[in-house]
Amino acid sequence: MPIRVLVVDDSAFMRKLIIEIINAERDLQVVGYARNGEDALKKLGRLQVDVITLDVEMPVMDGLETLKRIMSEKPLPVVMLSSRTRKGSETTMQALSLGAVDFVSKPAGSAAPELDSIAQELVDKIRCAAMAQLPSKRRAPVAVEKRPLPSLPPVPPGAASRIVIIGSSTGGPKAIEEVFAHIPENLPAGIVVVQHMPKEFTRSFAERLNSLFPFPVKEAQTGDVVENGKVLIAPGDYHLIISAERRVQLNQEDRVMFLRPAIDVTMERLPEVYGKNIIGVILTGMGRDGAKGMAGIKRAGGITIAQDRATSTIYSMPKAVADEGNADYVLPLDKIGGVITDLVSALDSGEVRHERLR
Repeated sequence: MPIRVLVVDDSAFMRKLIIEIINAERDLQVVGYARNGEDALKKLGRLQVDVITLDVEMPVMDGLETLKRIMSEKPLPVVMLSSRTRKGSETTMQALSLGAVDFVSKPAGSAAPELDSIAQELVDKIRCAAMAQLPSKRRAPVAVEKRPLPSLPPVPPGAASRIVIIGSSTGGPKAIEEVFAHIPENLPAGIVVVQHMPKEFTRSFAERLNSLFPFPVKEAQTGDVVENGKVLIAPGDYHLIISAERRVQLNQEDRVMFLRPAIDVTMERLPEVYGKNIIGVILTGMGRDGAKGMAGIKRAGGITIAQDRATSTIYSMPKAVADEGNADYVLPLDKIGGVITDLVSALDSGEVRHERLR
């Protein structure tokens, strides 16, 4: 049976193009379209739908309000269509936090050849979204009491001597928010995040996280130092490497598995710099980026964590790590931040235990 898609867009031209792109695929079928959010909610009441494509900017009821209603009343996988403007990227970050599975950024122009350029990305993300695991209802954000860290020996000023590297893809932005909700602001380790995301969106992603949490979060730039209690986000379209001086180096070398940034590129160099003082984390995502990097971290004596199947939107990347025996911990999403905090503390005391928790 084909994947049944509802197309929601206020532009007749865009609806026509998106419908043609989707219906050109044998395994996809448009079962309906809507001109705005209010129209979409009515259609959802009578159509059997597997995936929704949802425009961000619409009259009557915009994409964000529509998404909130969908996720609270009848959660379905949603792929947002967003402009590449600053406002569009900020709104997209809100949509991912609200539960959208993924997004496609539309070219600035409205000519058919430019819009055709997103065709393959769109159908690939619809297929991926159809496999997504969603909660029966969107959970309200849980207020988390920050746990104070135990007293630790003073950390030398400057660069961090321990690092937490987090890799994620589809479903990752929302998952990262959940992880960060359980991490205190004084964590004695640097944190680097590699999230598969286009270059127009990583700055807005970093700024959103910076506004939500008590520790500083920024999009990484060449020369940035990995410091305790600070988070660096790999910028879209750049691989990120940490040098021996514990500074960020960005490059645009060849894509790895069609990806840039690639999680493996960042992870594979870390043992040279940090030895065993690494905590590697792979969250939800399609593919197997991060599997090689996590294997290298484990060989070096670092600690590895994979998100579990039940809480992953797409259990492909963490599954690759777990199936190859390279996950010391396989954990539900709401436990990962607390375990990271405890493990960073244990790195100082030398009491780290490598154990497989499932």
